[in-house]
Amino acid sequence: MRGVAFGDGRRPVGQSLKGALEKAGLPPGVWMGRGLAALGLTAGQTVTERQMELVFGQLRHPDADRIERELLDDGADPETARLATVLGQPVEEIERRKATPLFALDYTFRAQASLIVLWALGDDHTRRVIERAHERAIATALRWLEDEVAETRWSSGRQRAKAPALVIAKWRHFDNRDGFPLLHDHCLVLNRAQRPDGSWYALDTVRLYQHVVAAGTLYTLTMTTEVCEELGLATVPREVTPGLRPVMEIAGVDQELIDWSSTRREQMAPVLERITDEYVKEHKRLPGERGRNGLGWWAAQDTRRAKKIPKPLEQLRAWWRVSAILRFGKAMVDGLLERCRAAGKAIRARVGPRVDTALAAVDVAAIVFTVRNSFPRRHVLAEARRHLLETLRGRAFTRGLDDYIADAALSRHSRQLTVPQKGRRAPAPDQLTYTADFAWPHRWWIAGTGGKPPRESSRYERARVASLALQNAIRDARILSAVRDEAPAATASAAARADDQNHGQAAPHTVDHPDRDAALTPAQRAAAIQAHQQAAMPEEYLEGRTTDPATWLHTPKNLARLAAFTQAAEARSRIVADGPQPKQPAKDAADPARQQQHHTTQPDQGRGAGRDH
Repeated sequence: MRGVAFGDGRRPVGQSLKGALEKAGLPPGVWMGRGLAALGLTAGQTVTERQMELVFGQLRHPDADRIERELLDDGADPETARLATVLGQPVEEIERRKATPLFALDYTFRAQASLIVLWALGDDHTRRVIERAHERAIATALRWLEDEVAETRWSSGRQRAKAPALVIAKWRHFDNRDGFPLLHDHCLVLNRAQRPDGSWYALDTVRLYQHVVAAGTLYTLTMTTEVCEELGLATVPREVTPGLRPVMEIAGVDQELIDWSSTRREQMAPVLERITDEYVKEHKRLPGERGRNGLGWWAAQDTRRAKKIPKPLEQLRAWWRVSAILRFGKAMVDGLLERCRAAGKAIRARVGPRVDTALAAVDVAAIVFTVRNSFPRRHVLAEARRHLLETLRGRAFTRGLDDYIADAALSRHSRQLTVPQKGRRAPAPDQLTYTADFAWPHRWWIAGTGGKPPRESSRYERARVASLALQNAIRDARILSAVRDEAPAATASAAARADDQNHGQAAPHTVDHPDRDAALTPAQRAAAIQAHQQAAMPEEYLEGRTTDPATWLHTPKNLARLAAFTQAAEARSRIVADGPQPKQPAKDAADPARQQQHHTTQPDQGRGAGRDH
């Protein structure tokens, strides 16, 4: 009620939630999810204050007051009437076990900074397009959680069942605690789901937490694709932290505008740098991915400001526009959408709506393996969605292509580590752990910019190198195979058999829209796909880095190794050259017996001390 329902603000004491929202100009919360039918609610219905208290405060039916009153009128005792409205195990029983009940999970969906800038400074049409895409992307991510992830558990977690019907209350916020634009929705997922027999049980919240990244990547991919297709925009990778995965932002939105809206990042930067230095001094190493997330949360809490007074969206938009014009000028603010469309048109002219799934599977498997070493399917699926967003640059794609790439990465380039045990329940497909056998690239150093010292390559950068090596081999083999296909039938058949023996896999699915390039020859299709893959990775993303496998040998670390080997070899050569020369055995042709002795193999030759030496 304090942190979500009133726009990250505090409502006046004694004022109802509905009145406070209307006075502040904030939208009310709405119900979502397939589990609403069991509670007598409908999707899109307004969330009332009493419903919030009953559902998320007591784990009871949202219409518990009416149900309890009817049971009391029928003669039921008060305790029985109250327990009849409880969803699952009563809160009192959980607290008697000295456990803390978990009422809900807060899934927060927010767009990239560039989309938020367009939403805040664009015209009414642009704002409506972004908000509509935002809502549809949230609905898509929540449906995926219901269909693929959500499970109920009972008997201390030993028994589980699918839960394709969740109860969700969604609340929209417009700004951050500094008053700058930040379009985001809080989706409170009730920690209860109904089984087919009508009983209510707790959700497997650990499983929901584990899939939060995959749900977030699905939301980002869906929303960005819809906005880019409807407004004619495209995305470009922008590196936020050197060496880490880039963020796909809308092309044409200047970094200055992104920095203007991202006030929290500016506040967190010095604190994050300080606690990262403390971490390095204590652990003698840089933090990994999990450590960086923990340090980021710590920095966010240390710089978290007090709650603000919410304001209506129209008032906020007017203030944002004035602030941006005073800082950047009216021409830059008014021409924002046109610049984005011009940049998007140029990118769409060289990046087609096609995906090479064979190369995508290689890239996804190599990145996940190099970053994590061992991984479940959810990490591969999240990386597949990032790959689609990075490769298509905002273009639409065939539904289910992310699952196809993830399955191809697991089946072709990964091996299962989880071994089922006899007498125990077989693990679910998403509980299996995998690894891969990619060549682990050596570390290298990247020259610093702006007076900063050189830094060591990150795992993500080494992962891109590991995938590029195999991708280049697949491209070369595919073009060679396509050229052979244009030869006579007999020659083409022999070349195909030879290619299958060399690569051990069927012809890859190169294009998800086969009819688009039906008029091209196989060699032309292969060349077009290769050009598309290269165009989707702009040069500015790879600028200043050693990512070409051909240059691995020229990294500082490898050059130092080669120099050490060369010096050692030259030292050994000088020792041999300066030392005494071995005496040549005297020739004795006159004594056949001695000559026979020199050429006879001794019984212990090649053993003992001679072999050890």
